[in-house]
Amino acid sequence: MTAKQTAYVVSRLRANAATVRTMVDNEVRCTWPGGSKNLVMGQNLYAGTGKNPKWEDAWIVTKFLLHPGKATTATCTTYARVASLYTQRSSVRIAGGSLAFASESVRNAANGKPLGHEMPYGDLPVDAKRRHVRQPALPITKVPAGFRELNVFGDVEYQVCQRGSKCNKSGSSTARFTLIVNQWNATGKKICQTNSSTSVTRTIPYWVHHTVVPLYKPHFKVSKARGCAPVFNAYVRVDWLRGEKGAVQGTAVGLPDWRGSASKHRSAMSHLYIVPA
Repeated sequence: MTAKQTAYVVSRLRANAATVRTMVDNEVRCTWPGGSKNLVMGQNLYAGTGKNPKWEDAWIVTKFLLHPGKATTATCTTYARVASLYTQRSSVRIAGGSLAFASESVRNAANGKPLGHEMPYGDLPVDAKRRHVRQPALPITKVPAGFRELNVFGDVEYQVCQRGSKCNKSGSSTARFTLIVNQWNATGKKICQTNSSTSVTRTIPYWVHHTVVPLYKPHFKVSKARGCAPVFNAYVRVDWLRGEKGAVQGTAVGLPDWRGSASKHRSAMSHLYIVPA
């Protein structure tokens, strides 16, 4: 890669046939001399009994923008992070998957950096007292002239039952996830157009614990009307609706480099990015 180059990495992993409830994460780790970037998404998978097919067979997709910021060769590897959630051992079938550079040349913001944001360490709770969270969120950012449209992605890792909370293990958490994209005037003080059409409501059982909620707004047209400038921001609004407490998960820390490894690393989770055209 060149110093200015940004690539679009997409890893797809399908898992099923777990013998008991099992955590399955799709982690992508990209490395180059002197640097790295990691991102992990996943959920708990129910045992493959056929009683809960929605939670027994899952495609877990991990995707992000890669920008080492120097001339180098980057190598990306997908890891299936799997752990039994019972005292006995478990097994799970990795039924399919792929890892690819969906694009080797994604255009950057005016400052030369990718149009993306990853939540830092820490989970943001949503519940009856704190009903709304606006994360992950790309701050107001200027892009070069000439962009026709933006393809905006917001991937949220949503956790059921906050750490340290008492939860009903037979319950679930229901939340609405809305991807909001704004274009601003030249000073970034006034919105000239906005879109919030991408919205889903999810009910997630306690035993699933955490799951990926992917959002996608394609073809957001860049307006050249008076009062509009090539200045944008985007975020996911998470609205807690009912049930158990929830949280939007930030960067994970203390992940072993491999099974039994003493060395550890961190991996981003909830994130938002833009692929312009």
